[in-house]
Amino acid sequence: MAKPLTDQDKRKQISVRGLAGVENVSDLKTNFNRHLHFTLVKDRNVATKRDYYFALANTVRDHLVGRWIRTQQHYYEKDPKRVYYLSLEFYMGRTLQNTMVNLALENACDEATYQLGLDMEELQDIEEDAGLGNGGLGRLAACFLDSMASLGLAAYGYGIRYEFGIFNQKIVSGWQVEEADDWLRYGNPWEKARPEYMRPVHFYGRVDYTPEGVKWVDTQVVLALPYDTPVPGYRNNIVNTMRLWSAKAPCDFNLKDFNVGGYIQAVLDRNLAENISRVLYPNDNFFEGKELRLKQEYFVVAATLQDIIRRFKASKFGSTEFVRLDLSTLPDKVAIQLNDTHPALAIPELMRILVDIEELTWEKAWDIVVRTCAYTNHTVLPEALERWPVDLFKNLLPRHLDIIYEINKRHLERITKLYPGDVDRLRRMSLIEEADIKKINMAHLCIVGSHAVNGVARIHSEIIKETVFKDFYEVDPEKFQNKTNGITPRRWLVMCNPGLAEVIAERIGEDYIRDLDQLKQLLDFVDDDTFIRDVAKVKQENKMKFAAHLEEYYKVKINPNSMFDVQVKRIHEYKRQLLNCLHIITLYNQNLFFIECFSTCVLLCLQAAPGYHTAKMIIKLITSIGDIVNNDPVVGDRLKVIFLENYRVTLAEKIIPASDLSEQISTAGTEASGTGNMKFMLNGALTIGTMDGANVEMAEEAGEENLFIFGMRVNDVEAMDKKGYDAASYYNRIPELKQAMDQISGGFFSPGQPDLFKDLVSMLMNHDRFKVFADYEAYIKCQEKVSALYKNPKEWTKKVIHNIAGCGKFSSDRTISQYAREIWGMEPSLEKIAAPDDPR
Repeated sequence: MAKPLTDQDKRKQISVRGLAGVENVSDLKTNFNRHLHFTLVKDRNVATKRDYYFALANTVRDHLVGRWIRTQQHYYEKDPKRVYYLSLEFYMGRTLQNTMVNLALENACDEATYQLGLDMEELQDIEEDAGLGNGGLGRLAACFLDSMASLGLAAYGYGIRYEFGIFNQKIVSGWQVEEADDWLRYGNPWEKARPEYMRPVHFYGRVDYTPEGVKWVDTQVVLALPYDTPVPGYRNNIVNTMRLWSAKAPCDFNLKDFNVGGYIQAVLDRNLAENISRVLYPNDNFFEGKELRLKQEYFVVAATLQDIIRRFKASKFGSTEFVRLDLSTLPDKVAIQLNDTHPALAIPELMRILVDIEELTWEKAWDIVVRTCAYTNHTVLPEALERWPVDLFKNLLPRHLDIIYEINKRHLERITKLYPGDVDRLRRMSLIEEADIKKINMAHLCIVGSHAVNGVARIHSEIIKETVFKDFYEVDPEKFQNKTNGITPRRWLVMCNPGLAEVIAERIGEDYIRDLDQLKQLLDFVDDDTFIRDVAKVKQENKMKFAAHLEEYYKVKINPNSMFDVQVKRIHEYKRQLLNCLHIITLYNQNLFFIECFSTCVLLCLQAAPGYHTAKMIIKLITSIGDIVNNDPVVGDRLKVIFLENYRVTLAEKIIPASDLSEQISTAGTEASGTGNMKFMLNGALTIGTMDGANVEMAEEAGEENLFIFGMRVNDVEAMDKKGYDAASYYNRIPELKQAMDQISGGFFSPGQPDLFKDLVSMLMNHDRFKVFADYEAYIKCQEKVSALYKNPKEWTKKVIHNIAGCGKFSSDRTISQYAREIWGMEPSLEKIAAPDDPR
């Protein structure tokens, strides 16, 4: 079994970070003790580990603050164009280690804490994850912030400071149970409240049309209190800002209405206003049309746009005087990127500000809005596209409904001129869907109100042009672009896999961390036995470390010499966790006959949205399969099925470097991009996957022969949709599939409740939109190829090197450079600015 690594082993794994100078270490120790004694506790003898963590965090933060202030001064002096990334989700994870990496402080901090008798890894483990996102969309936003700072762009992330982030997942008797994520209960050392920039946000009320203009009156006001978090670039002394808004009730909230004895209730009712920033909606790729959600979307947009315009008008650092009053130049100085449709209300809100408050003509205001805003689409699934009921808008945001109607009227007039008499096209392209319940299509609003619309992988961008937004593409083809997603190599290699980062740096130097394309140089070492051995050794060490982690925290023993076959994702039927289940059962059935089979450990970290019944049943099926497989003495160690609860950024940072095989098995044409696929690839796992999302481009970059590609392509899926998908024909034709399904439906994996999985069986047999059975045979054959290759470690590792060498394209630095040049009209730069202690 895995032998836990010693403290010395752990400390040796810090790499490519800059050496720890004696002077630096001494200063860090002095500052650490100062924070411990004067900020936290008077007597070090009563200090807890959490006190030590806060002392270390505050010590590291000291190195950020001067750079943060100087960066903002630098922007006000240079007056560059600024980009505002609006997102309802920022899945940041932990901040301490990422900050140390980007400021080149990790070696010095490690040495300082070691000299103080502390273990830095233990202190890092105390930090709560900032889980303010559901999955890929929120984590992408976090990677983008890192890249924007590292590329010297004047960039700001704007979102909501949820009091409770993505729920903590517990598995109880095989079922998912949710617990609130009270991530702020001990405080957050990385944020700074900025009450001086508090902004009012209005809801409800009515619209008055007066000779002086349109007035939105009798509104209910909620205050937006900003909290700023520094976002450091990689060793360039630039520190950008993520500003998250928290909802506060004004002091007179409901008090003016209270009668005798109503004071207490009026104060308690303040919670109604403050609920806006209470909790993240835990849905991924699924739209939930609740009033509170619409309030969240407008809240972040309204507060942010006031901030953007205030900053645009004031041109001096710290100045409150407005000196730039001509808003016609707004698109020259401001770019607003909408991360999916959640911040779509930025379009009508900016129109309201320009027309009602700034008193511009409609035509002038609309020109400014379109040139300023750009929209990123993240999904083509119909259930994920936002459509808000008109009645809800009428009550909550009456002025915005008027503006959307006017936008739609002018939009449809334009379409009528282009396509006279084509009523069906008008219906398809309208912002208002006329059905039993009239709804506003937010994606249509985003397309009409933006100058650029992008998908997030090449295949996805083609699909939106050819299918879901085909009408809009025909009218404005120049609007549509592709920006394939990326990941930050700082967090997803240097920080989480220092051993591999070091092995690479020994061959090609450290510059690849800022220019991931340099990984192509590794192709020169693909036949180098020493390099092959070094890469394989790092993977084995990571697996041993992860096995030790599982034993310590999950009380699970696994063989670190087995192949780690990993699927980590939010559960959605299109991601086909059920295909993985069928493979596990098939492998189990084979294992009972083939004793010599090498060992496989299938690791699954999956979360279901709390209201998603099918997803919760899939988790129960996986845990039930694990109960049978893991306790079968005939199978022994050769096959293990481990479900790891509470997947989050921090767990991803541990499991991804230890993975051998990455499962990316969505139905072709359903996954917009994926970014987990890129993280596994960069960390030396091979991909088994369909030609979907970014898998297509990964196969191009690394060579399709270096991935395990199987199954239907997009055109095959379309052909099957036309012909009709008949699950029963596969069930009757493939004995292994029939056996697996009969075991599930017959209660083999749920002996106490034979009918437990009847809903899943019925769905797979009768109404499976994502055609699991159609790809089953190809998937099983592909898994056999995986097993055959894994028995040849040298050839396996050569493919791993090809994959790592092909990762350059999947850096978020490349993605952001393309956004900057092709959408925002900005130029990225790798130049450093002067550090706070340098002469200016």
